[in-house]
Amino acid sequence: MNILFVMEYRGDAGNTHAIANYTRVGAAFGHTIAICGPALPDATGVRFSTDFRAFDRVIYSFESKLYQTSRLQEVALLARFPREQRFILDSDGMYNPLVIVDGYDRNFLNADQRTVWLRHYDALSDRVLQPTLRPPTDSRVTSLPFYGFNPALVQDPATAPPKQFDVMYVGHNWWRWKETAGEILPGLAQIRDQIDKIGFVGRWWDRTPEWAWKIGLEAAYQVDQRVFQQFRISTTSAVPYGEVIQTMSTARVNIFTQRPLLKHLRYLTLKYFEVFCADTIPLLMLEPDHAEAVYGPGGRELTLTGRVAEKVLDALRRPDYYRQVVVDVRRYLLAHHTYGQRVEELVAALSA
Repeated sequence: MNILFVMEYRGDAGNTHAIANYTRVGAAFGHTIAICGPALPDATGVRFSTDFRAFDRVIYSFESKLYQTSRLQEVALLARFPREQRFILDSDGMYNPLVIVDGYDRNFLNADQRTVWLRHYDALSDRVLQPTLRPPTDSRVTSLPFYGFNPALVQDPATAPPKQFDVMYVGHNWWRWKETAGEILPGLAQIRDQIDKIGFVGRWWDRTPEWAWKIGLEAAYQVDQRVFQQFRISTTSAVPYGEVIQTMSTARVNIFTQRPLLKHLRYLTLKYFEVFCADTIPLLMLEPDHAEAVYGPGGRELTLTGRVAEKVLDALRRPDYYRQVVVDVRRYLLAHHTYGQRVEELVAALSA
């Protein structure tokens, strides 16, 4: 099968790295997978195409906004692919009722915005893919984990970069401040004098962007740099997707968090699997039952919720024990979550 993704290419965010894995693994299975558009020189491992006739299915992947092709491309896509060959990857939980998590994160600002999104979705397709292990509650939805584990990217400790941090977080400040300020930073503060360098890597940890309030999303980018300074935590800008795993590998421990909305919906993301490719000990801000459902029994052992200080300090003091837990999780991922399995699942869903 030949599959074309219509999506926004982003070098340091979003689904781009997942599509790079689909491109590589899909080719080994005899499938051609590409992103709609002209080739970009910095897009490592990603195939691009504007030859719509070479593809059998199209998947529209929307992340946080309605990404639009040019009018000419849009007309050409709709003409080339009949409705039954068009699919939507709902990465941000938009194909759901209005959800508000703890009065903080939400999938829509209001019901009117939801109506706009669903009208656009319905005009394109009635086949929606949601990246979750949960069974669907809507006949138009197919649950498809989508993201996967690439064992070829696992860092060998013998060749991994030297450790520069005791604790690191890699990811953007997008609906992260409430959990960071309410649980992660207070936990780290309790043990701050017992650990070395702490770093946060990603966009918007240095300040809230000036334009956030204009679009009603100042809460999504909220941050207080004074707290980082108080606890001697460095913040640096985002890295390209091809450098994420290597960057994580420069820390002994990496903290994994998830946007509250997606955690509530039990959506998977690319980072669920990238963090287990790095030469590090991942500690997970996930509910234990969910962590075990994704990672097997080892996932439960790595959860942080409610015990940040205790768990981080234990991981730093008993690295050999936690490395074995990580090995056990990787075995589980190899059995249940490789991109080979993901490609087969995707093709099956698009063929149904």
